Amino acid sequence: MNEKNVQDCTPEELKERLDNGDRPVLLDVREDDEVAICALPGAVHVPMGDVPSRLTELEKHAEDEVVVYCHHGIRSASVRDFLRKHGFEHVRNLSGGIEAYSVRCDPQVPRY
Repeated sequence: MNEKNVQDCTPEELKERLDNGDRPVLLDVREDDEVAICALPGAVHVPMGDVPSRLTELEKHAEDEVVVYCHHGIRSASVRDFLRKHGFEHVRNLSGGIEAYSVRCDPQVPRY
């Protein structure tokens, strides 16, 4: 898959997929205090600053579809780009982050 053709994941797409039982790897790159407020079920938590040192741990997902998310989608876009440079071909960013997911798809997800 050409990384230039991989589009980011919208909150609506992710919600529909999760509701249908389709489980991409969810990579939460927020800090511990943010995750304590809210998180998507089943997400792998690796704070953005720890991603380079934990890359070998994440490599088991290199062939999987990975949806990276943070609060607003800025940090996760950086992690998406980093992972693509390290061989992850199917990595996407959750557009607007967990904030947009809460506002547009699931108000049960607490906002902060």
